[in-house]
Amino acid sequence: MDEVWARAAGAGLAAGLVAVLVTRLIERLGGRLGGVLGTAPTTVVPAALGLLGQPEADFVASMATIPVGMWVNAVFLGCWRWLPGRLGALPGPAQLPAMILSSLAVWAVVGLIALQGLRLGAAGGLPPLAIGLLALLCSLGLGLWSCRGGLHSPGASRPVRPAVLLARAALAAVAIGAAVLTSSLAGPVVAGLAAVFPAIFLTTMVSLWVSQGAAVQGAAVGPMMLGSASVSAYALLAAFLLPWLGGPLGSVAAWLLSVGLVTGPAAWALRPRRTAPR
Repeated sequence: MDEVWARAAGAGLAAGLVAVLVTRLIERLGGRLGGVLGTAPTTVVPAALGLLGQPEADFVASMATIPVGMWVNAVFLGCWRWLPGRLGALPGPAQLPAMILSSLAVWAVVGLIALQGLRLGAAGGLPPLAIGLLALLCSLGLGLWSCRGGLHSPGASRPVRPAVLLARAALAAVAIGAAVLTSSLAGPVVAGLAAVFPAIFLTTMVSLWVSQGAAVQGAAVGPMMLGSASVSAYALLAAFLLPWLGGPLGSVAAWLLSVGLVTGPAAWALRPRRTAPR
């Protein structure tokens, strides 16, 4: 049990350290490019290393579950674009709390449905990696649909306070540490979903809403949806590469491939176009 706690603490600490980068990237680069680059695989890397201590079949099942959780997170992100306009009747101070509760409620309901679907798929003999690949394709489709028609991407005007960044790091650390702990208590499927609890997405949306306004966080939603598909790609690649190459080398290989296959092309596709002079 001490080994499990040590893995959880190490994974959580690493996740907290990398979590602060997302808001800074969006703040510096705007919602379009910052949203894509900020969702490159980060906390999933220490989470995968922490889960690597399981039997290989359980590790593969956990990694295959992560794309399903990321699809649920894409739905969660969509709430932050589509729901604010429907909360206009609420008083200003009540809009953000209502947004937080509504988006988390959607995440919980969709997550429970996805979890039941995973169990039914497993009972029907559907390979976990096939389910993960389908979820990855659904996330890519949802991200592309959300980015259709171009994006207005305002830059941030005020820096996010250090206290908010610290809160984001702490929440991400707790979420990832809990994922590693639950892998030994609740099984690999629940652990895979816990590993992608939208701690970073939630705190990013809240901190940008508070410090920059709804326009900046709204502009980041589509690119974050699309860019976060790289996390799913990382998980599927890690299912093969980490047991084969070992933790450190497998992590590097999976990260480079997922960024090269998803993050890079997404950043290129969403880059601002310059209008040719007439």
